[in-house]
Amino acid sequence: MAIIKPLSENKSTAILDAAEKGGYGIIAVCCYNLEEIVATIRAAEATSSPAMILLFPWAMQKFQHLLVNMAADACRSAKVPVSLHLDHCQDVEMVKYAGSLPFDSIMIDMSHYEKEENLRLTKELTDFCHERGIATEAEPGRIEGGEDGVKDTAELEGIMTTPEQAQEFINTGIDYLAPAFGNVHGAYSSKGPRAHLQFERLEAVQKASKGKVRLVLHGSGSFTEDIYRDCIKRGISKINVNAQLVEPWAEMMEKRETFTPLTKLVEDSIEIFQEEVVKLMKMAGSCGKA
Repeated sequence: MAIIKPLSENKSTAILDAAEKGGYGIIAVCCYNLEEIVATIRAAEATSSPAMILLFPWAMQKFQHLLVNMAADACRSAKVPVSLHLDHCQDVEMVKYAGSLPFDSIMIDMSHYEKEENLRLTKELTDFCHERGIATEAEPGRIEGGEDGVKDTAELEGIMTTPEQAQEFINTGIDYLAPAFGNVHGAYSSKGPRAHLQFERLEAVQKASKGKVRLVLHGSGSFTEDIYRDCIKRGISKINVNAQLVEPWAEMMEKRETFTPLTKLVEDSIEIFQEEVVKLMKMAGSCGKA
């Protein structure tokens, strides 16, 4: 059961407000297991960085409250500020179930609905979450692609975010806004991400949302440090990461030619995940900010 606190004391919002004011990014790690959760906490403590742990609805569908409570306990026990966020929650009843669990923030992703229904549900569920002290995130437009653990919406066409759309979602009461400005979930073309990103569009969204919501970056899989910095300059304070951890771990697994005891595999997994999170925190400029 979640402990209800006033929205003014929300941990995710405090972390992102400080990042936006300080001009750095918060690495928000999509976690699938205990190893990634522990690695994120250890990386945050080692670098004195604030951080966020992200779970997908898959965690509740497969394990009910177990992984959520484990992650929440890890966040509470951390020596630096770390919050727990539910990413891409695409089902109304799942949002309501998550509201009974110790999430600090929830992404209400109704982008698979038509615009008016998206806005209506986002407002309704934001009100629901706010009553429980939980901050909310939404996605104006639609970011292309899909991720492991998220309902497959890869067949849906991406819709770029306009300042007008951003304002419509801000009016629903959300706390964080994830704009679509050429960023994609998954792999970019051979031209690289910079060829796809529309920074003028992001600047326009930043202007429309300044002082109202925090901006969130999805689809940062192959971003370099200079792209991170360009996004942060344009208001991004939360940077979701996923493939950046999974790909090095997969490479490690492919190199194994003999059986690895489970305890050793867990330890090695934590080590490689932690190394990657530390690299990302350095790229985002959050080290020493906790």
